[in-house]
Amino acid sequence: MNPLAGWENFYVIVGSSAGALIGLQFVVIALIADLPIVRGQEQAGAAFGTPTIFHFGAVLMLAAILSAPWNGMSGAAFLCGLLGFIGVIYEIVVIRRMKTQITYQPVFEDWLFHALLPVAAYATLASSAFAYRAHSRVSLFAVAAAALLLLFIGIHNAWDAVTYHVFHLRKKVQRSTVD
Repeated sequence: MNPLAGWENFYVIVGSSAGALIGLQFVVIALIADLPIVRGQEQAGAAFGTPTIFHFGAVLMLAAILSAPWNGMSGAAFLCGLLGFIGVIYEIVVIRRMKTQITYQPVFEDWLFHALLPVAAYATLASSAFAYRAHSRVSLFAVAAAALLLLFIGIHNAWDAVTYHVFHLRKKVQRSTVD
């Protein structure tokens, strides 16, 4: 029996959610595009906004990979492991961007949701590819946990970005135009 047989509904739900959230993120960016540009905003967007789309895209990719009609687990495990490895490398880039951007001073919550938890999710994904032969059932639950973690990280980060732009940045821009 194919170990992926019981996971169809899970990945339909998770993948659809990721796809819808990618669309919503584009809508939000379009809505806040009228705010005045603040010095260093592009760097901050690359550090805090783009990774959110990457995480949602990774979840969508996982759903597509694990919903494909595989004859065995080797191909799916390889692609999941590759996605996890790419995610860890990308997170190294994100951490560098967080350190070098000048618009916002990250606090503990930012480091947790933009660096630590994503690295943990991608590392789990990468390591699950190595464990699938000996522990295929546990490995599939690890992939599912990584997918859900990335989805919730993305939701948190998208909400955090919107509230920052609406409540903090808008007030900062309004104060500077009054002065």
